[in-house]
Amino acid sequence: MKIIVVGCGRVGRTIADQLNREGHGITVIDTDTNALQSVAGTQNVMGVVGNGATYDTLKDAGVKECDLMIAVTASDELNLYACLIAKNAGAPRTIARVRNPHYAKDVSRLKDELGLSLAINPEQTCARELSRLIKFPGAVEIDSFAKGVVDLIKVKISDKSVLANKKVVDCANLFKSGLRICTVERGKEGFIPNGDFEIKPGDVISIISESKAAARLFKQLGLINGKSRNVLILGGSKIAYYLAKSLCETGIKVKIIETDMARCENLSEILDDAVIIHGNGMNQELLISEGIEHADAIVALMDTDEENIIVSLFAKDVNPDAKIITEIDNISFSIIDSLPLDSVVHPKHLTGQYIIRYVRAMQNSFGSNIETLYSICNGQAEALEFKAREDNMAIGVPLSMLNLKSDLQIACINRNGKIIIPSGKDSIELGDTVIVVTKHKGLFDLKDILK
Repeated sequence: MKIIVVGCGRVGRTIADQLNREGHGITVIDTDTNALQSVAGTQNVMGVVGNGATYDTLKDAGVKECDLMIAVTASDELNLYACLIAKNAGAPRTIARVRNPHYAKDVSRLKDELGLSLAINPEQTCARELSRLIKFPGAVEIDSFAKGVVDLIKVKISDKSVLANKKVVDCANLFKSGLRICTVERGKEGFIPNGDFEIKPGDVISIISESKAAARLFKQLGLINGKSRNVLILGGSKIAYYLAKSLCETGIKVKIIETDMARCENLSEILDDAVIIHGNGMNQELLISEGIEHADAIVALMDTDEENIIVSLFAKDVNPDAKIITEIDNISFSIIDSLPLDSVVHPKHLTGQYIIRYVRAMQNSFGSNIETLYSICNGQAEALEFKAREDNMAIGVPLSMLNLKSDLQIACINRNGKIIIPSGKDSIELGDTVIVVTKHKGLFDLKDILK
C-alpha cells in the first residue's frame, strides 16, 4: 500500500520503519529537513519537506494515489486539519493522533465529518494497556476487540487449576457462557480446540470474555494469580490520569504521588476517588510512608526514564510480590532488557503498534469486512473481527447448522453493544460484529468461514 505519514517524531519514525519493513511504500512529511534526512538515510522511504496540513504539500507527497494518510505530529489541531485536507484531496482513509483529552468527545462526534478512519490518543491507549496488566497480573497477553469491550486473554494452566485435565466441553459448564476457550498452545503446537479437547497442566490457553465481566469470572475460576486492590502511581501525567480514572471505576484504590503542585491540584479536581500526594516519587522515605511495601501494583510514570527505572528497581526490592510497571520512552538502549523489570511500556511505541495493527487489518481487508485482526498462538492462528454488512449464507442460520471450516471457531458476537458468547442455537445477524478464531490464513469476509 501507499501510505503517507505526516510527522517525523518518534511515533512517526516508528510507524514509517515498521510499515516499510512490511513492504509498504512510505512517504514522510515534515518541516524539519534534518529529521527527514535522518529517516531517509536509515529507511527506504521518501521524504517531503513541508507543512502536512496544506494541499500543495500533500499533493507533492502523492495524496491522490495513497491508500492511507497518518498524521502524528505534536499538534492535535494540525493532525485533525491535515486529515480533513487529505480526505478532501482524495485520501480514502485517514488516521489522526489526538492527545488532548478535551477533544475526545468532539472527535467522536465529528469523525464522519472529518473523514477520520481512526483517532488515537496515545496516553489513553497506554493507560488502557496498563489497566489490563494491573487487573490481570497473571495474564501472559491481552488483546482487545469490539472497541475495547471484549478481551482475548492468554493464561497458563497450572496443575492446581480447575481447568486442568478437563475437556473443553466440561470447562464450558464452569464458564456458564461467560468465557470461551479459543486456542490452546502446547509446546510449539497450537490448537483450535473442539469440545473433546482435554486441557493439560502447562498449556497456555486464550479465553475470550466481555471485558467488564472478565475479572470476576477469571477470579472464580482461579485462572489469574494475584489481584490488585491498591495501586500506587508515581507521576501525575495524562497517562496517570487516564489510568487512575479507569482503575477507580472498577473499585481499585489508587494513590498518585506527584512533585508538581499545579498537577496535584488539577488531579484532585478531576479524580474524586483517587488520593493525590504532593511529593517526590524518588524519596524513599515518602514511598515507604505511603505504603509502597503493601501496594499490589506500582506504576512508574515520572518525567524521565532514569527516574522510572531507578524507582522500579527500588520497588522490586522492597515489594517483590507487587506488579511493577515501568514507563520508558527511549527504547534504543538494549540494556533495558537485561534489567529485572516486571513490565515495561513504551507509550510512543504502543501508539505506533496500535496504528500498525490497524494498517495490517486494512491490508488484509481490502474489499472485505475485517474490522480487527490479531496474529495469535505464536503466529499459527488469527483472531479476526468481521462486520456482517451484507446478506450471505452465514447470516440468520443457527451456528450448529452452518457448514464451518475445520480449525475455526466463532468466539463472540457483538450485537449493538450486547456481547454474546454464542451457542449452537445462536445465529449471526446483519449489523453484528463477529470474532472468529481460525488457523486458516487469508479470510477476507464473513462468508469465508464456510466450507
